[in-house]
Amino acid sequence: MTSARGTEEDLVLPGARSGREPERSLRPGPRRLTPEEVASRQRERLLDGVATTVAANGYAGARISDICRAAGVTRPVFYELFSGKEDAVIAAYRGGTQQVVRAMRRAYEEAGGAADWPAAVRAGLRVLLTVLTQTPAFATMVVEIESLGPAGRQARAELLASFRWFFTDAPAGPARVPRSELVDIVVGAVHAAVHRAVDEGRLTDLPLLLDSLVHVLVAPFTSE
Repeated sequence: MTSARGTEEDLVLPGARSGREPERSLRPGPRRLTPEEVASRQRERLLDGVATTVAANGYAGARISDICRAAGVTRPVFYELFSGKEDAVIAAYRGGTQQVVRAMRRAYEEAGGAADWPAAVRAGLRVLLTVLTQTPAFATMVVEIESLGPAGRQARAELLASFRWFFTDAPAGPARVPRSELVDIVVGAVHAAVHRAVDEGRLTDLPLLLDSLVHVLVAPFTSE
């Protein structure tokens, strides 16, 4: 069985590394990498550059030249891989959040899933809070996604919808309350609490929210 710690350490989110690390550079001379492998490495470095630059300057203040400088990649290469800044930020956001959700699902299932739904929810939330704490640039970029306008709101809506899966094993909940609405409301409440903590620079406090967030998610479905 993979531990929760192992689940977290498997992740390499945008902003977790510097794009300019010497071992990540493509040295001149004969290469054994295929063009596809070269493009993949450059894309990964640019996604790191996107996260760190947006975290430092905000979406509006992040320039493509700054992203390229942080990644150690040229502007022509940037435009070979992305249509523009919005496209790059959305790619970093979606790629990173999909990794996080998969890690949360693994932790959820390893904690028992339907056999002990509250404990499984706690395990998934613990991964979320720990990962965001350990990758502050990515966490800050996630908050900045709302600055993109319609495209950012759409990406955020997709992320929140992906959390509905965690309620598949939940008890029925109150009879008079539509289940789908209740799920979306509690997910939105958790998102708002995490968003506020990150926006206020309280990243190290995120793990302290675990008990409160578990209560917010579990209580509406288990209280009589």
